[in-house]
Amino acid sequence: MSSVLNSDTSNLHQRNIDYGIDTNVTRLLKTENITSSVGGAPTTEDDEMEPLPSQPSGAHIIFEQSSIQNFTRYTDQLLSNFDPRWRNWIIRGIFSFIMLIGFAKLIELGPLVVSLVILLIQIKCFQEIINLGYVVYKSHNLPWFRTLSWYFLFTSNYWLYGESLIHHFGFLMNKNNFLQPLVTYHRMIGFLLYTSGFVGFVLSLKKTYYLKQFTLFGYTHITLMILVTSSHQMIQNICEGMIWFLFPVSLIICNDIMAYMFGFFFGRTRLTKLSPKKTWEGFIGGGISTLIFGFIFAGVLCNYQSFVCPLEYNEEIMGLAISCKPLSLFQKTTYLMPKPFTFFKRTFELYPFQLHSLTLSLFASSIGPFGGFFASGFKRAFRIKDFAATIPGHGGFMDRFDCQIIMALFTNVYIATFARIASPHKILQQVLELTPEKRDEFLRLLRNHLKE
Repeated sequence: MSSVLNSDTSNLHQRNIDYGIDTNVTRLLKTENITSSVGGAPTTEDDEMEPLPSQPSGAHIIFEQSSIQNFTRYTDQLLSNFDPRWRNWIIRGIFSFIMLIGFAKLIELGPLVVSLVILLIQIKCFQEIINLGYVVYKSHNLPWFRTLSWYFLFTSNYWLYGESLIHHFGFLMNKNNFLQPLVTYHRMIGFLLYTSGFVGFVLSLKKTYYLKQFTLFGYTHITLMILVTSSHQMIQNICEGMIWFLFPVSLIICNDIMAYMFGFFFGRTRLTKLSPKKTWEGFIGGGISTLIFGFIFAGVLCNYQSFVCPLEYNEEIMGLAISCKPLSLFQKTTYLMPKPFTFFKRTFELYPFQLHSLTLSLFASSIGPFGGFFASGFKRAFRIKDFAATIPGHGGFMDRFDCQIIMALFTNVYIATFARIASPHKILQQVLELTPEKRDEFLRLLRNHLKE
């Protein structure tokens, strides 16, 4: 009996040391020697705890079959005479072309449809990541894990997207008797929704699953922080003008395609262990291509008001403004030619946005890929190749949008720091949200200020 006790307590002690846990038994072992005279093993809550999880593995995950997977098998058979490397290149190229056509058609449908699609993609990416955690951590017996995960997604979107709607269209929503209370009490409603989910999680805790439940609680919240925040920032960028969405997204697409092409044909030197197929040749070739593409594409986009005009509600037409006076950022400006080149031309014209495009392009080509490296490290941690098998040759939606996340965040910060100018329309909307007394006070203060 004593040998069994010593063995059990020693194993528990070693496990606690390995994971940095200081339990009652560990403290007891530090201060007392348990001898053979002890008649029974001490009982603690740890005796009823499940074993700490081993290294997670998603190697056993089998993605659901669909018509897309059937198509992949068909193309594999059709291209069976090709080398596997070239076979993957062809399949990847076909679906890249399809996605580019789809993206172009999506832009034609306008900012509202684009915003809706961003939300749908966010939901799909969330599903891929949550399903991965659900399967890998063998969470089938955990109560309410999936339900609470989706509930927190709804709550996060309600909070952030509600804030955006109120910021841009609050005065219009206040005119509606049904929406007016939602505007007034939006933050309190959002807080109560989250608190309800938090209480639900605490009530769902089971004694033998504490560690898994808290691990997955953190897993869900980190996923929400990354996905919901980035998609929300994308839509915020759209509100500043479609160019702030289309241009950064196109930079990442260009860099991804060109890095793959340069790496495929010229790649020799591995870039990082996290993603063995990434090479320095691809990284550098993709970066140079992105800088050139960005500078040219920025000049093209500046010619279209539908891209440079911010998303604003126009009361005169009772709808979104479709035209505006472009900001100076999107108007051609004359610059002096640097002295070494004055023999060729003294001045040249350029859109100021093209100068900003160089910074955005540099970020997209140098820092943007680290979003992909981060995702690669995440997949390696779970021992999987792709997040899903939705897009042949590419993997899941998360595999395609990993680099877009950090790019969207950077673009939003860049706009706020270097490009945003106060909009008279937005200021007017804020004034219209004031009570009549506050409006009179505002007008009085404005008149006094202008007289000075």
